[in-house]
Amino acid sequence: MKILVLTWEFPPRIVGGIARHVGELYPELVKLGHQIVLITVEFGLAPHFEVVEGVQVHRVAVAKHEDFFQWVCAMNDSMGQHGGKLILEEGGFDAIHAHDWLVSDAAIALKHHFKVPLVATIHATERGRHGGIFNPTQHYVHGKERLLTHEAWRIIVCTNFMRREVEQTLAAPWDKIDVVYNGIRREKKQLDPDFDYWEFRRRFAVDQEKIVYYVGRMTHEKGVSGLIQAAPKILHEMNQRVKFVFIGGGHTEHLKQQAKELGIWRHCFFAGFMPDQDLDRFQTIADCAVFPSLYEPFGIVALESFAARVPVVVSDAGGFPEVVRHGRTGIVTWVSNPESIAWGILEILKRPEFARSLVQNAYEDLVRRFDWSKLAQQTEAVYGRVLHERAEVDW
Repeated sequence: MKILVLTWEFPPRIVGGIARHVGELYPELVKLGHQIVLITVEFGLAPHFEVVEGVQVHRVAVAKHEDFFQWVCAMNDSMGQHGGKLILEEGGFDAIHAHDWLVSDAAIALKHHFKVPLVATIHATERGRHGGIFNPTQHYVHGKERLLTHEAWRIIVCTNFMRREVEQTLAAPWDKIDVVYNGIRREKKQLDPDFDYWEFRRRFAVDQEKIVYYVGRMTHEKGVSGLIQAAPKILHEMNQRVKFVFIGGGHTEHLKQQAKELGIWRHCFFAGFMPDQDLDRFQTIADCAVFPSLYEPFGIVALESFAARVPVVVSDAGGFPEVVRHGRTGIVTWVSNPESIAWGILEILKRPEFARSLVQNAYEDLVRRFDWSKLAQQTEAVYGRVLHERAEVDW
């Protein structure tokens, strides 16, 4: 099969989880014998065309705009023009695959102009991110999501939670939606054997302190404030010997102020953005990873912690309970409940044998449920169904 993929994120441009998803899924589809042509946005010094692990990557120029939505429109114009050129010159595309609403205009236009069936992956919804649709901007994005799912031949989502959400919030038929989990490359977490564990660890904590960390975007939906609220109880139970490390870019002033008001500032370390190499090293020195999200379609950060062999505490928001099996591969706590978060973290810090069993089970689960080669086969099956159904109908 020959698939044209549209995505606004692709390494080295990494905004959220889409970049890692497309960057790791499609090489596996190439290994299965498929031709993948991917259109994304130019970024830094990355070439306008290159072949990455067998994937043909085209990066298009997009005119700069102060307004994000004007930029999205310009991006779709560029992607649509370049996609049309590729289809005219190369022909033979079996499907177009669009990742989220941001590329929907280009994907839908190419679908209708060239009569190529469209597959859409919905990674999250506007209603889910904000707990509702409250203003004109959110109405606009919500409308784009509904249009994309309406126009798609099949819809792929990352969890059963997202299948229910897409059906309910975007009015998509249940039997049009396929669940294919996200995955991870376990080998990415292998470290240089010459890495100095203790020297690196002392950048963040003294030797007697346990390290509890969060990594991700510093946005309301990630629930970081709840972790800070849980910290005093954890410190009390652990004789003040815990350091909380917050990794990720974004607005953190309100979180820092919260830590100061709670009197735990000296136990907090706001690391900001951390390059992947340093993050891989950091995860080997940490004692517990915490992801207290208020909304989480999947939670690929949990898989990254599984691969790094760090015990995980998550909230029961969204898809997390599907990814993390409570008491088996991690601890699942109640959403927006600092007492529950504190309990989960203390279970890991106070019970090292239990924590080690969680780590072992979680690593084994990566092979069983989150291996990209298996997930690529499931994606291939979706494409195959679309091709079969397309052959049975007149456009």
